[in-house]
Amino acid sequence: MEVQLTNRQQHILWATVRHYIATAEPVGSKALVEEYDLGVSSATIRNVMGVLEKSGLLYQPHASAGRVPSDSGYRIYVDQLITPSLRSRSVSQGSSAETLGREVEVALQKHLQWEDRSLETLLQGAAQILATLSGCISLITMPQTTTALLRHLQLVQIEAGRIMLIVVTDGYETHSKLMDLSPTSEETQRDSEVIDRELQIVSNFLNTHLRGRSLLELANLNWSELDQEFQRYGEFLKNSVAELTRRTLAPTATQIMVRGVSEVLRQPEFSQLQQVQTIIHLLEEEQDQLWRLIFEEPEPEDGGKSKVTVRIGAENPLEPIRTCTLISSNYRRGSIPVGSVGVLGPTRLDYESAIAVVASAADYLSEAFSYFNP
Repeated sequence: MEVQLTNRQQHILWATVRHYIATAEPVGSKALVEEYDLGVSSATIRNVMGVLEKSGLLYQPHASAGRVPSDSGYRIYVDQLITPSLRSRSVSQGSSAETLGREVEVALQKHLQWEDRSLETLLQGAAQILATLSGCISLITMPQTTTALLRHLQLVQIEAGRIMLIVVTDGYETHSKLMDLSPTSEETQRDSEVIDRELQIVSNFLNTHLRGRSLLELANLNWSELDQEFQRYGEFLKNSVAELTRRTLAPTATQIMVRGVSEVLRQPEFSQLQQVQTIIHLLEEEQDQLWRLIFEEPEPEDGGKSKVTVRIGAENPLEPIRTCTLISSNYRRGSIPVGSVGVLGPTRLDYESAIAVVASAADYLSEAFSYFNP
């Protein structure tokens, strides 16, 4: 949003947003004079607040009330007036956001033992910790199977000229493909045990060279590296793996772990029963729509990390949450995004802390997925 503010206007907008976040009450100039060292009179603050209102950054709920930040005002606040910045994900030393970010990391490390528990249980635990520390509804998507890594591959002879390729991913999902090898007349005479031994050698060779690679990577391999002795299997393997990969390449909505609903719905912004019902319906019955929103991949930053994405109020395309703020970031396996971490709350949100919480949780899950074996 292209709004040029003077230093004084920025400072007063910052103070207004901070005060409204803390009190949930419309903000007047007297409150800002008493609570913040702005170095100007109440009359000057009123004049500046009037300018900010004309710019669409503040508004009055009614004529005799103070001002309240608009969605545009929150956007300026997030993009220009706070740390961490959405680009650097840096946090000012000693800030409450930095402290809260460290609390998230410590809590995750303390309560989540990756080597001893199932993936779903771990993500449920992470979602609960995130909700508790942020005071928001936490959202963590299950990882994408499309980015699963090859754990084991096996070639099995079913009958003469028919071979099954079995692929096991690191999530212990099994995929199989049955194909005709179209053997030559000479090969039909070969002993079945000889073919079985040869297939085992090929399987061992492929596991040695391909284990740990993603299915997407396998679909685009240069199969000329396959040993010449087994070249006749090359086209068969290439077609089989490519087909298996195509089945799983299109991103599909996965389960979203949701925690913290009861706490956040006590906020005054959610006093209307109908609004609460539409949000709960979205979280419970229309997770596929929400998943597409929070897993929308932003441009990666230096170091392969994704920035934190903040959608404020009407910036959210889903009607039930157009009065809310959704903050999200991807967690990754290596450089590949596999899922998302997010928090959902009112637009009257402690943005600096919420961004730090989401960033810390996403970084922790990314680090954990670098060595996690489900």
